[in-house]
Amino acid sequence: MAASFPLPVLAAEAAPNPDPQQIVVTGKGLEAPPALPAYGTQIVDRDRLQVAASGRIEDALSAVAGFQQFRRSDSRASNPSAQGVTLRSLGGNATSRALVLLDGVPMADPFFGYIPLSALAPERLASARVTRGGGSGAFSSGAVAGTIELTSADADELGLLNASALVDDRGETELSGTLAPKLGQGFAVVSGRWDRGKGFWTTPAEQRGPASVRARYDSWSAGLRGVAALTADIELQARVAAFEDNRTLRFKGADTGMSGQDASLRLVGRGRWQFDALAYLQSRDFHNTVISATTFLPTVDQRATPSTGAGAKIEVRPPVGTAHVLRLGVDWRSAEGRTIEDTYRFGVISGHRRAGGVNSTVGFYAEDDWTIGPVVLTAGARADRWSQRRGMFQATNLAGVATSDLRYPALSGWAGSFRGGALVHATTRLDLRAAAYSNLRQPTLNELYRSFTLFPITTQANPALTNERLVGFEGGFDWRPLPGLTLSATAFDNEVRHAIANVTIDATTRQRQNVDKVQSKGVEGSASLALGTVNLTGSVSYTDASVRAPGQRYDGLRPSQTPKWAASATAAWRPSDRWALALTLRHIGLQYEDDLQTAALPAATTLDAFAQVPLTGPFILVLRGENLTDETVVTRNSGGTMDIGTPRTLWAGIRVNLR
Repeated sequence: MAASFPLPVLAAEAAPNPDPQQIVVTGKGLEAPPALPAYGTQIVDRDRLQVAASGRIEDALSAVAGFQQFRRSDSRASNPSAQGVTLRSLGGNATSRALVLLDGVPMADPFFGYIPLSALAPERLASARVTRGGGSGAFSSGAVAGTIELTSADADELGLLNASALVDDRGETELSGTLAPKLGQGFAVVSGRWDRGKGFWTTPAEQRGPASVRARYDSWSAGLRGVAALTADIELQARVAAFEDNRTLRFKGADTGMSGQDASLRLVGRGRWQFDALAYLQSRDFHNTVISATTFLPTVDQRATPSTGAGAKIEVRPPVGTAHVLRLGVDWRSAEGRTIEDTYRFGVISGHRRAGGVNSTVGFYAEDDWTIGPVVLTAGARADRWSQRRGMFQATNLAGVATSDLRYPALSGWAGSFRGGALVHATTRLDLRAAAYSNLRQPTLNELYRSFTLFPITTQANPALTNERLVGFEGGFDWRPLPGLTLSATAFDNEVRHAIANVTIDATTRQRQNVDKVQSKGVEGSASLALGTVNLTGSVSYTDASVRAPGQRYDGLRPSQTPKWAASATAAWRPSDRWALALTLRHIGLQYEDDLQTAALPAATTLDAFAQVPLTGPFILVLRGENLTDETVVTRNSGGTMDIGTPRTLWAGIRVNLR
């Protein structure tokens, strides 16, 4: 399901409070500006988020055409560093090219750029707003493929107590709960989730050896969020959270994991001078043990990757008349981190490696939406000051003597970007839209300074990488021919210049390099039909993506990990808040593991199911089915060594919902 919200819904969201003295606590940011639909925005609502059969945020978001991770694995059976999120087939490596925000805070890991998906539980969210291509105002220096804005659910949406306990047919468990009491002129939310299990076989049966094991996982997350009214139109929001996720992938001893602690403070003013001020701090870590596929002995132990992310923004919307919504803002982001690794020879520790640095950006932006009768025009610009400093790589032997000690020069500069568009309410049933935009993304610390091996391929870092730059345009329509029916389509042409890709050097070596550009052209469509208590929704994307690099072997080929076709369709019946039945059919087309298109990941189609049936009192029976047809989904194909995704998995459990 990828339902496009018609304009009347967005207009209702933006309507001012009719009684300025009434205190309304929302726990959300400022309302969406009126021209936002010009950028083809789609919203995944709370109902759709909660019927994902896996209970994972990545599956819920795959309802939006063009959403993808670097690999097809979900967050129970993939290396966290591969959890990059992108849109419109603008992938290329494991770093996120889409900006993912939770209540305005960027979620990407400061060192790697991956998204900690297991820490983003769908049951805690009110909605996900996906803007493909156009980026956003604040923090948009990382949004070359678009923006995914996650909004936490408030006390009314959650209820006083919402808890669930489920078990699957392999004996794996999922425990989740929220407690959301209303406190004076505000509310608090205490939340927690714990997932654990022996996992499934990611290694095909014919490739298993004595050291092969299931993809065991054990993860938890917890958070405390408070929202309070300071005055009738000023609201304070505070959040602290912690998470940890440990997994074993493919071989015994190949343990990997991530952890983090986040804190943020947000002040939202909805008076005559509207403002949104935000500050956040993140502490993250990652560990990974690499096991040889031939000797089954450790080759590298990345025992720690401590990193710190910090940022702030302030956006002001001056009162410039009812025809205009003017946004003026400044934002700052900093990422500092290093990798601490031990190298091995024949299973015995042989040396140590350290690599890392500091990246930062300061951005200034201005944007205005101008309503002229049935037409809404929008234009905005950003100026970003970026810097890379303290970059280093050091290798030492067991005696502590440096065998390599590199210090890289500091780099900095200014970059400008823009976006603009038009939304035309041609009739009461038809909206036309068009937009053009540009943006940039800094290389991550991981891309610049850290090499890694995924047998039999070693991917080298590259401290000479330059910033990526997006340039694109699109046009489309939202048509409501009948009550309850919405049809949307968008044609687009996006290109990422100086795109960072894993480029093949030889049979066992790749290196992160800037290629001339990755161009992605295509069409996205979505449809939704509401028939009383039944909703039918679907989305499809066709993308013709290619790498442009004259003289190179990969010139004209499709970027790695990018399908031409992706589609999703959901049929849901929800007669009440306590009843729900849903079926989701999902298809992803042929992809290639590498830039030379030598290792194919075949197309795959899966069927999921979700059922929620009320029992007595506050108790509800929950049934979920993943990949009911037991489709074999190849998630990695490296030198003939394959990984496969989630097999047929059946869940059953109880949910308690007290209002």
